[in-house]
Formats: sequence, structure tokens, C-alpha cells
Amino acid sequence: MSVLFETSVGDIVIDLETELCPKTCENFLKLCKVYYYNLNAFFNVSKDFLAQTGDPTATGTGGESIWSYIASQAEQKSIPRYFIPEIVPKLKHAHKGTVSMAVAPSISGDKGGCGSQFFVTLADNIDYLDGKHAVFGHVVEGFETLDKLNDIFTGQDGRPFKDVRIRHIVILDDPFPDPEGLVKPPFSPVHPPDNSTRIAEDEDPLATLPEEEEERERRRKAAAASALTLEMVGDLPFANVRPPENVLFVCKLNPVTRDEDLELIFSRFGTIMSCQVIRDKKTGDSLQYAFIEFDKREDAEQAYFKMQNVLVDDRRIWVDFSQSVSRLNGSWSNNPKMGPSRREKGGFAGRDDLEETRRYRASARGKGRSDYGMVFEVPHTGSAHRRRRSRSRDRERDRSLERRRRRSHSPVSRDRDRRSEERRPRRDR
Repeated sequence: MSVLFETSVGDIVIDLETELCPKTCENFLKLCKVYYYNLNAFFNVSKDFLAQTGDPTATGTGGESIWSYIASQAEQKSIPRYFIPEIVPKLKHAHKGTVSMAVAPSISGDKGGCGSQFFVTLADNIDYLDGKHAVFGHVVEGFETLDKLNDIFTGQDGRPFKDVRIRHIVILDDPFPDPEGLVKPPFSPVHPPDNSTRIAEDEDPLATLPEEEEERERRRKAAAASALTLEMVGDLPFANVRPPENVLFVCKLNPVTRDEDLELIFSRFGTIMSCQVIRDKKTGDSLQYAFIEFDKREDAEQAYFKMQNVLVDDRRIWVDFSQSVSRLNGSWSNNPKMGPSRREKGGFAGRDDLEETRRYRASARGKGRSDYGMVFEVPHTGSAHRRRRSRSRDRERDRSLERRRRRSHSPVSRDRDRRSEERRPRRDR
């Protein structure tokens, strides 16, 4: 009676001792039949000792017998989790590839025994395990797989750094009838039962890409990081923006070439939405390149193929598809005569679900304010400002009256008045 195990490091064929250990073999075969072992990890691997699996939680504390599993699925009365191990004295751990059912100890009054966990020995003459665990089979094919399992890298707890899992099990022969209530699932599980954070079984941590593909991936990540930075500083409306496909970039223009000239020349290929020659912001002189936006992408493609290296105003122009996205943020041209383009209310960059990037607290304050913009600054209302100005005027008026009153009552001023009175001619005496 044999079972084929397909693991992530190779295949293993196990012969079962159905006559010497009937209950243990029945438990093992029926657990295989309900896909209980599928995608289970080898959670304990000790070099030249053993490799243990059969615990869905991969912690060493899980697992149950087939009878307990059937009862839990049918929500029936509780059945003991373990069954009494069948330890046969003539079956020993004398050879490499011995398969034994792990015997759980008694904990907190619960009887120990055999559940679903089992292990395979990786060396000969491990007589330390004789009489402690129940031997029920031997590996007959796949010893090279055991060698790979023995050489795998593990951590301090014996768990491999890279998961080794049982991918599939094929029962070659099953002499036991199905227990009452056993229901075979319609398909094998597709996700591991444990939440492993280690290297996946199908992942190669040492794999390297070809040089060209690696350079392409590096440039893609660098471009994504640059786009995110430009979005944060406000130069891009959003990081994953793409340049328009209906806009042409025309350079090597003659400084005398005007917008109307280019629009007239390129209009024979289709409807032009905008044609702007970029000019210096201060002087208004042409920078000798322009952007031409067509209504349809096909018209832009036709103009690209037809107008390359064409003579315009004694200059051979260069035509290419635009890679600029500045039109989404504003206008192509920075000509001071044209001024910035006005956006429609609501949305940004032609999309209603976008919002213009704003600096910290800059857009929340009113324009023309001369305050410092502190975090806890309390804004002043107009009425309070007028009240403060009126109080200051009243204080100034009171000070001026007080000064006048002091001048009128000072002794110096009285003496000056008396002398001036004596000097006056006495006409009426």
C-alpha cells in the first residue's frame, strides 16, 4: 500500500505497514483523501535527524485525527482529538526514510496520542525514537528528495527559511473503507493553511534578471519615483499622468514664424485645437519651438510622418510627439501677452475627480494678507480693526487737550501775559 507525496523539493513514495498498524494507516490515508495534508509545510527540519510535517498551523501544536476532523466538520458531539498510538516493537527507526506518526504528550489532563503530525527520518540508526513514536511506513523512492530536505537552510527553531510544502498527494492503494460521514472536498486547497511570512516555495531569492530587463526595471522604478516627487511639488497633476497622443512638438523654428503661420501649414492634416509658439516671458521673443494640438490622434500621426524635416521660413523643422504634460496644469505658452489660461470651475486638468495641488496653509488664507501665517494666529475681523483705530484716535485727542490745558495754566505763561499788558500804551488812562 503506497502513497505518492509531491513536495516542492521532489517526490517521495511511501509504503505503509497496513497489517501491523491498521488504525494508524487508515487515519493517514483518510487524511490524505480529504486533502488535509495539501500545502502543509515542513515546519521542523533537523539535519541528519528528521523532517516533521502534518500540522496545518505549522506551529507543532495543531492537527487532529480523521475521526475528530469528521466530527468537527459535521458539528457533531466532540470526539477525542487523538487516538491511541500503535507502537510495534519490531518497527524501529533503523533506516533512513522511516515514517512515524508523532505522539503528542498529555497536557492539562487531556490524553495524548496520534493525530495528523508525522515525520520522516533523515539518517540511519536513530534508536532514540524507538518506543516513543509510532512507525507506520518507509520511503521506497525519493531518497534524493530527502537529501535535498536534509541540506535545506533553517532557522534556530528548525523552520526552513524557504517554505517546503506538500503540493499534492496521490493515493496509489487504499484498502480501508471510508468512515461514516467522510466527505471528500471537490477540489484541493489553493492557499496554504498557515500564515507564513517566509520565502515562498516557488520563489527564488537568488534569481537575477537579464541585464537588459534589469536595467529596464531600474529605469521604470526611477521614473515612478521621479513622477511621485513631481506630483508632491505640484509640477504634475498626478504621478501616473501620460502625455497626450494628439499633440506634436515642433522645434528648430525660425524666430519670425508665428502661431498663425504654423496653424495654416498644419491645418491641412485635420482640425487644430490649438497652435502656440513658446515665447520668452520677459521679452516675448520666440524660443523657436511650438506645440500643435490636433482634434484626433490620427491627424497628428499623419502630420508627424509628412512634416518631418520640411522647410518652413527657410528653416527645416523637426516634428515629434509631445512628451510634455504642462498643458494639464496650465497653458503651453508663457507669453505675457496671452496670460495664463483660465480653468473651468470644478475639477483639475480636465478631470472632475482631480484637485489642484495646494501648499500648506497657503490656499486657506485670503489673498493680500500681510500677516505672518502662524499656526495659532487668530484672524482679525474688520469690526475689531475699526474699533482699535477709533480707540487710538480718542487717546491722541485726549493727549492734545491735556497739553493745551497745561500750557494755559503754567506760571511762565502768566508772567508773560502780565509783562505784555504793562508794555501796552495806556490810551484810556
